[in-house]
Formats: sequence, C-alpha cells, structure tokens
Amino acid sequence: MTNGTAHDRDHSNHHPHHPQYHPHHHHAGTATPSSSSLSATAASKFVPPSMASVLVIVAALLLCGLPGQCSGQRESQLRLGKAINVFLRYGYLSISMKVISYNDTERWLFKEPTNNIFTGLDLLKTEEFEVKPGIFNGDFHMEFCDNRRQLFQAYFRDFQIERLDSPWRAYTEGWHPEVAAKKLGIQSKYLERDDYCYVLVRVARYRDSARFTKPIPPNQTLEPEVARKMQSVVIGDTTSAVQFMNQYGTHYINAYVTGNSLYQVFVFNKRNYGYVKDKLKKRGEMTVSKVDLYDHFAPWYVEHMGKIRCASGNATIETWAARKLRLSYYVFTYSSLLKLHGDGSLLRILSALLQNEAILQLDMRSLSVLFKDPAKRAWYEEILDNYLKLWEVNM
Repeated sequence: MTNGTAHDRDHSNHHPHHPQYHPHHHHAGTATPSSSSLSATAASKFVPPSMASVLVIVAALLLCGLPGQCSGQRESQLRLGKAINVFLRYGYLSISMKVISYNDTERWLFKEPTNNIFTGLDLLKTEEFEVKPGIFNGDFHMEFCDNRRQLFQAYFRDFQIERLDSPWRAYTEGWHPEVAAKKLGIQSKYLERDDYCYVLVRVARYRDSARFTKPIPPNQTLEPEVARKMQSVVIGDTTSAVQFMNQYGTHYINAYVTGNSLYQVFVFNKRNYGYVKDKLKKRGEMTVSKVDLYDHFAPWYVEHMGKIRCASGNATIETWAARKLRLSYYVFTYSSLLKLHGDGSLLRILSALLQNEAILQLDMRSLSVLFKDPAKRAWYEEILDNYLKLWEVNM
C-alpha cells in the first residue's frame, strides 16, 4: 500500500509507468505550494478571457467532438503523437476522456478531437498490451490530502500536461461541488467548506500502455499541411501562433496507460485527520497491521465514508465492491477498499473485473518541438505559456 501526501505543485518529470502490485509500494513526494501569476509582459500583451467568453468558447467547441462538425478535427483517437488543443475543454477534460466515474453507460475511452501532426513515429514508440496476463499488474495506494485542492490533485497525479503548473486543474476546474462530489462518491457538503481533510484510497489495474522511448527530435518529419501552416507562424505575430494552436492543437500524446480502477474517499475532520496521518507516518505503513488500519479508518475516526467508485463508471463493478468489500467492525458495517489490502483472493477476482475501460495515466507534451528554429520555438513557447497562465487565472 502506498502512503503519501498530496501536494500543491505537480512534477513535470513524472511519467506513466507499470509498477507491479505491492502492498507497500511508496507513492509520496515533496513539493511546495505555488500559485500562478502573470508577468508584467504577459499582462500587457494579452487580455484574459472573461468567464462568459470562456463558457461560450467551451459550449461552442464541444460541438467539435461531433464527426464532421469542425474542419481538421474529424477523429478522436488515443494514439501516440496525436495532437489535441487543451484549450478546447480546459477545466472540463473529464467530459471527453474516461478518467473518472461519469454518469453514462457507454463504453468509450477517449472522445477528444485529435490531429495527425508527425509521420514516421513507429521507431520511437513502444506499446504493451495486457502485460503478464494473470498477474495483478497495477497499484494500491492511499494519499493524505489536507484540503479539497490536494484531493483533486491526488486523483489526477498521473495526468501530466507539459508547461502547465497544475495539470489537474484542466480536468477539475469546471466542477461545481455537486458534480465533484458525485464523481468522488461523497456528499457535496464535504467539499463546500475548508473544514475537512481527505484520504484517497485507490486500486488500479493496468491493461495497455504506450509511450515514446525517446523524445521526438526537432527534425521529425511532419504532415505536409502542418509543415506548410508552420511557415505562416511569424515571431511577433501572436495571431498567427494562436491560429496554429486552434487548427492543429497545443500538445501531443507522449504516453498513456489504460485499464480501470476502484477508488474511495475518506473524509476526516482536521483533528482526527492529523492524528491518523501522524500515527501512520510515525509507525510506517509497512508496520501497520490490518487491525490498526481498519481501526484508523473506522467510523469513530472518519467523518464520512465515500462510496466505492469505479473510474469507468461501471455500475456492475461498483455493485460487486459494495457487496464483497463490506467490513463488520464492532457495531458498524460498511464497505471499504481497505479490505483488499493483502487479500490475494479478492484481488484475483478484481483483476478479472477491471477491464480496459478507463484512462489511468496520460502524459501530453508541448507541440513546440515542431519548430526547428530555436528563436521561433522559444517565442511560440512564450505564447503558449501566457495563454496557459491566463486560463489558470480565469477559470
């Protein structure tokens, strides 16, 4: 079991991986809180979009997900090297990517419009399908979250967007408390005030993965129309850069892992949270017995136990979890993911249930690699950085 604390700043060098299941796999890091701010240069060059215009843009561009509605945006494929525009649904990316429990019954993974940018990428990538069948290839961990922001970040820790300080916000910034609570399986009142702390427990089953084994080189061959359009991007002409982003995207898919997961949020008041957090960290998760673990996550410590949710929204799996993962502890009976801890028979059953229905990890890199001229690349990155900061500030 991994025991970690969510932090307010993401690490850009965190890549999707395939750790084997181990009950004491560590998943903690250190970071310092930070806030996005606009430089004087950025503020003088760009006018931040108003909330009304942001909503209009999002509503209009949602139509681009429909076949044939937008020129150049006619396919939705989770493939290495495919380009997407993160501004299309910034704050709402969970609408077009199956990453967290969503209120639908359709089986889909990825609906975000994509573009072909590069050619000849086969020699740079590696793909793995159903690694080591029969083995629970995945991860079981918990993260301590001091506030709501850290809870959102913890859930999307394995979702990276290069040059974005807080990539988790691209998925969650549009969530109202009621929407967020439903996705996380808890009551909305526990997200509306800063009176609570959280522990996110999650077990993930990895199925397929793909990644580039090395960075795409600056001289990589491009699709002819992309190469032609790049010629119109001129240093100092902001409009030309923005038009390029709108037509072809801002980032490309560098790596991904698909499969499925179960997760559960435990809500604590601050006093009990501090006690449990300190107790488990002092003892060390490797020395905590199952009895102690159950005790610290029992109703007399936990303010509210969230429902066990499935990342893909698979109701059949959620029903199985609610029934099979029930604990009877003194006078209380409740469902807890912690029952999976060290239980090989339950993990084997769950391994078969969690199929390839959700995106578990996703790494997207900036399309600035397209520009071979270092000066033009640096200028393009400045434009992209400024717009990313503006979206972070205005959502």
